[in-house]
Amino acid sequence: IFIYFSWEVLRFLLSNLRMWIEDYHFDGFRFDGVTSMLYHHHGIGTGFSGDYNEYFGLHVDEDALCYLMLANHMIKFLHPECITIAEDVSGMPALCRPVAEGGGGFDYRLAMAIPDKWIQIIKELKDEDWNMGNIVHTLTNRRYKEKYIAYAESHDQALVGDKTLAFRLMDAEMYTNMSVLSPLTPVIDRGIQLHKMIRLITHALGGESYLNFMGNEFGHPEWLDFPRRGNNESYHYARRQFNLTEDHLLRYRFLNAFDRDMNKLEERFGWLASPPAFVTEKHESNKVIAFERAGLIFVFNFHPYQSYVDYRVDDFKYKILLDSDAAEYGGHQRLDHGTEYFSEEYPHNYRPNSLMV
Repeated sequence: IFIYFSWEVLRFLLSNLRMWIEDYHFDGFRFDGVTSMLYHHHGIGTGFSGDYNEYFGLHVDEDALCYLMLANHMIKFLHPECITIAEDVSGMPALCRPVAEGGGGFDYRLAMAIPDKWIQIIKELKDEDWNMGNIVHTLTNRRYKEKYIAYAESHDQALVGDKTLAFRLMDAEMYTNMSVLSPLTPVIDRGIQLHKMIRLITHALGGESYLNFMGNEFGHPEWLDFPRRGNNESYHYARRQFNLTEDHLLRYRFLNAFDRDMNKLEERFGWLASPPAFVTEKHESNKVIAFERAGLIFVFNFHPYQSYVDYRVDDFKYKILLDSDAAEYGGHQRLDHGTEYFSEEYPHNYRPNSLMV
């Protein structure tokens, strides 16, 4: 417990930040539990709806807020190359705007609602009951010009006591049916395809930066657990089996290849540094989400069994750049990558032109 307005404590906290940067070459900090710091009620029993009355008033801990502003100002003044990230679930306005603008000074806020949403959907809903509008809302619900870090699954899901995204999708079959020599079961097929789609839509729609936890990109089947008294100081789960992606007889390499090419495509077009996406379609019965960002059009078909032919989307000259259904990603090769698609004067989704894919 720190008393932020005590000058001795303040000097200790600030010098501590500087020490980790200059002596240990840290390139930034993730401030944990910022919501608990910002408010006297610590966020306990409070549902933040976005109303400004929830963020301004006597319930705000001004000393803690001033400390965060001062810490960010000092870090940026001495080491402008460093980044700072706030773990805040409240959505405090301007927390991720410069101190000079009256903001909190953080560079990014973690989009903590996104991994929680994916887990809730997978645990509680049948595939045919997924709500496209709700998914889009969760992925786009962020304050304008405040940068967010999007991630499909959190560190808590990779630790003992919970399940990774891949393990929730495929569970015990990851130990028995991930070999290419065995038949592709419905569980593994569904899990691999959704794993790719969830990561891409989170990457492209969910923020201005993307976070992945070690091993999750290729669907590591096991949790992470460090030696402790509760597991008899065991090292059994204190590792990631990176050899899984190197074995061409295992399907983990498909997920890893998709993650690699997804990041390479972002590096080429820079959608994370682009303005927020323009969502053109969130069709509930078709289970289709379409949006535009960085000069690209993204189309996702979340329907559990329906593949579409001649599906109309918005106006572009269109060529496939990344296809989760491609063979190298463990897909079914249902799309022709050699075809170019041209828009026509046919109004669709409030646009004057559209094309058929």
